[in-house]
Amino acid sequence: MSEFNEFDQQGSVPEKSTGSIISHAFEMYKGIFLYAVIAMIIYSILGAIIQSVSGVNSAAMFEDMRDSGDYSSFSAFSAPGMPLYLTLSGVLGLLLSPLYVGLIYMTNKYNTKNPIEFSDLFIGYKQNFVNILIYALLAGVISTVALSLCVFPIIFVYPFLMLGYPILLFENASATDALGKSFNIVKENYGVFLGATFVGFLLSMAGIVLCFIGIIVTAPFIFAVMYSLYCAHLGKPRQIIFNK
Repeated sequence: MSEFNEFDQQGSVPEKSTGSIISHAFEMYKGIFLYAVIAMIIYSILGAIIQSVSGVNSAAMFEDMRDSGDYSSFSAFSAPGMPLYLTLSGVLGLLLSPLYVGLIYMTNKYNTKNPIEFSDLFIGYKQNFVNILIYALLAGVISTVALSLCVFPIIFVYPFLMLGYPILLFENASATDALGKSFNIVKENYGVFLGATFVGFLLSMAGIVLCFIGIIVTAPFIFAVMYSLYCAHLGKPRQIIFNK
């Protein structure tokens, strides 16, 4: 059960332009920055455990690709332990997807001037959990198919997935409804979504260029972009207060 409070009238909404959405996302990200880093640390620790179990060093593999300048080579994916690593990584991605929803929930609380609590990070495990997992699975399959065709298709496909998590949270939608609504909205405003998604991912991946560990700091920025895109095209959601 949930209710709405007097903070609903507070908060900002960006214009429907790439620049305004990215600027708004920056402002929002400043408010959830520390929690985003915590989420990435959790992901990194569990990822390190998976690497230890599978015997695969993904960081070393990436460095080899970077040194050779060949990011299109997939020979490393036939290495011993890689099937186990990919399987466990996929399961981990699904199980941690509610954390992404938690970051979006925190972002809205920051925007509406509501106090943020650490427990908010885990709201996705209590609210619409099954549909979040199903959506993460669907999004993962779509992204994998796009990547398998070539790197470029994912750039043009991923904008259609950007509203899914906010819709799951703020509208308590099913996974298929969230995917369908996101697709319908994006196709009518594709240029803005493509621009915001592309810039958002460039900034999220900036940590790799600056310093590999910096990805912990920059990667979650894309979830602030998702929230700002939702606000721009569907309006600022009323802050949901879940009963404990």
